[in-house]
Amino acid sequence: MSFTKVAAALGAAIALSSLASAPAQAEDRRVRIINDTRHTMVRFYASNSSRTTWEEDILGQRVLPAGQSVVINIDDGTGACLFDFKAVFDDGDELTRGQINVCQISEYRYTE
Repeated sequence: MSFTKVAAALGAAIALSSLASAPAQAEDRRVRIINDTRHTMVRFYASNSSRTTWEEDILGQRVLPAGQSVVINIDDGTGACLFDFKAVFDDGDELTRGQINVCQISEYRYTE
């Protein structure tokens, strides 16, 4: 391998390692929520896993129809990466998942 290629590879490795050591606050917490069920999602909650209560319904007056998706910035300002998700559907079903690392994923899919 030529010196130029080695230098380029080393530079890329250094750049990547500096990104990996960036503080949690700099992480991208935007997650595409995908409703891959047969029912409309009528409420969606994402609460910091260290909390014991759910935050407000992120969808508000909106809904997420079956087969659709929405990008949500799941950032509560604390720098946390672990969040619990709760989706409520028009048939009354609730799906709850805990300890989702929103700093490491870019999408989360609800399926039946």
